[in-house]
Amino acid sequence: MAAYSGRGLHGQTVEAIAAMIFGGEYEEGDPLDVVALQDRLGVSSTALREAMKVLTAKGLIEARPKLGTHVRARADWNLLDGDVIRWKFAGHPDPGFLRDLHELRSIVEPSVARLAALRRTPGQLDDLRRALDRMRQGGDPVAADLDFHRALLAAGGNELLVRMDVVMGAGLAGRDRLVHASSGSDDPVPSHLAVLEAITRGDASAAESAMRELLAKAWHDVEELL
Repeated sequence: MAAYSGRGLHGQTVEAIAAMIFGGEYEEGDPLDVVALQDRLGVSSTALREAMKVLTAKGLIEARPKLGTHVRARADWNLLDGDVIRWKFAGHPDPGFLRDLHELRSIVEPSVARLAALRRTPGQLDDLRRALDRMRQGGDPVAADLDFHRALLAAGGNELLVRMDVVMGAGLAGRDRLVHASSGSDDPVPSHLAVLEAITRGDASAAESAMRELLAKAWHDVEELL
């Protein structure tokens, strides 16, 4: 499912309720008093109802006749949804979730790098180079890193793997913000450059190996932070 892109009062209502859930104000199984929420947020019943539909679609809440509305069990949450991942990082990101994200990337991205070395187009190489240049220049390191990994997914030439951007993009953004907020994070350019150089040469094995080394470094940064 694509990330939620609601704006205005509707979007603010979704974000406010999600923050209550991921901030721990509402636990799994807790009831949601719809009338009290409407008063607290100062929104119309229509706006609240539409917000509830969004959260229901993401697996966070459920409404049942006679039982009312409640927060669903974590096992029911759509953890492959970009907004759910973003909300988890905004709340209380836990070491287990960071580990799960790292394992997912370790399964996907080395294989994508291998494919990219075999399938990349000149335009996709340019996209990777531009992202790396932005990384060198400083500015917004999170945005530059996201651009690089999105360009990598595209260069893999697999339409289904490109869709992993919704999951890994949100997770990577959350992870990067945590790491870059720490003064001890290392320069990310050399590890990304090694991946790009291998892809440019068309060396699939070297690209896969370089990506594994990049991810090992990324996980080390997270462990240092934790």
